[in-house]
This record gives sequence, structure tokens and C-alpha cells, in this order.
Amino acid sequence: MTADAVRDHARDPELPGRLLRAERDVLVPLLRARPDADFALRTACPGWTVRDVLAHCSAALIRVVESRFEKGVFSPECNDRDIAERADWSHQQVVDELERGMTEAGAAIAKAGGVLDAVALGEWVHAGDVREAFGEPGAYEGAGLADALELLVRISGERERPALHADVDDLDEPLVLGAVAGDAPPARYIGDAATLVRLSAGRPVIGARYELAGVREAELNLVRVRVRPGASVAGCGVRCARSRPAPG
Repeated sequence: MTADAVRDHARDPELPGRLLRAERDVLVPLLRARPDADFALRTACPGWTVRDVLAHCSAALIRVVESRFEKGVFSPECNDRDIAERADWSHQQVVDELERGMTEAGAAIAKAGGVLDAVALGEWVHAGDVREAFGEPGAYEGAGLADALELLVRISGERERPALHADVDDLDEPLVLGAVAGDAPPARYIGDAATLVRLSAGRPVIGARYELAGVREAELNLVRVRVRPGASVAGCGVRCARSRPAPG
């Protein structure tokens, strides 16, 4: 779906929940089948293991389910606290909470009017982080990719990223991400969808084959949130940040 089409049609409140449930059906069985040692693997999120990413994700989703948005929610300090609170849990307890969150958060996100949609996209990206740590193929692809791209187009516009005309492999029509370019021509991307997701989420693209002109990679990163005066913004959804360096 093109950016104009996404902007012109009404938001689909069911899309974030649909994306979460589709990812749940793939990710949770994968996690339950992995040995404990795999939860200690490092991820693309600096300083975070697979276990840390999952604890962060499950905590964020349960906050959404329970409407717990205290001051500083989704900040690096909040992330640290959420992970620390689950330090004594078994890996499977964390997976249980994650499964519950991915099942139940969609309804709360739907009612929020769009402000929490990025949480669903962030969970999907973090699932890709976990798959990549495991060495699974197609880490940032899968059944939810089309819904993830629709959210990516919308959120990149809301966060006023540079306009980007993306010719994505296997898509019939180009995507146009970011803010309206005005008189200036949009930047251009040619490549696959997974690499576009990586660029937009600030994930490594080492070895990926793509073309990018008119914009720097860092300018596409959705984590760089710019807030208009008076606006309220939920957690960035793709941030993996801690308040202090990882030990060791």
C-alpha cells in the first residue's frame, strides 16, 4: 500500500493486534523449543540478551494491557526496572507473560486511537531481533510483514522522517515513507522489505544489498522521536535502550 493510500484511508484499529497475534503464533513455539542457553545469546540491541529483549517486550505489553503508563514509562530506566523485576523468573515464565501480552494487548491498542500502534511494530521488530540471535532465516520477514510495512509507512510519517520512495522487492507498488516532501524530491530506496525494516529500526544491515540515495541511513531510524509541542507520544516501539552499560 502506498503512503498516500495509508494516509487517506481510515486507520485500521485491528491491524496492530492482528500483527501481534500472527507473531505470537510463530515466536512462542520457537521460544518454547529453545534450550536455556539460547536465552543468554546477545542480540542487535546493545547490552541486551535474548532474555532481556523478551522481558522488555512482555513488560511493555502488560503495561498496555493494564494501562500502566506512569511518568518515565518506556524510558531506559523503566526498561531496566522491568527487566530487573523479572530477574528471578524462569525463561518460560517470561514467555508465558509475553504470550499473554501478545494475545491481549491488541484490544487496548485498538482503543487508544493510534498512539500505541508503534508498540505493536516494536514488538514485531524485537521478535526479529530474537530470531536473528538464534540464526533463524528471514528474521524480519514472515506472515506479518505486510501489516508491519503498513504501520511503518504510517509511523514514519507521524514521526516526520524524511520522505522516502521505496521500490521494494516483490511489491507491485512502491512505498512512500516519511513526511510529505513538498517541492523537494523524496529520497530513494531500492531493496528488499527486510532491509527497509532494519534501516527504519536502526538495526544492522551488514551484508545487505540495497541502494539508498538522498538520505543517510541514520535519518530513517524511527527511534529518533521528535515531539511537537503539546503532543503526547507513546514509547517508541523499536527502542532497545538501557540506562547504563551492560556488565562484562
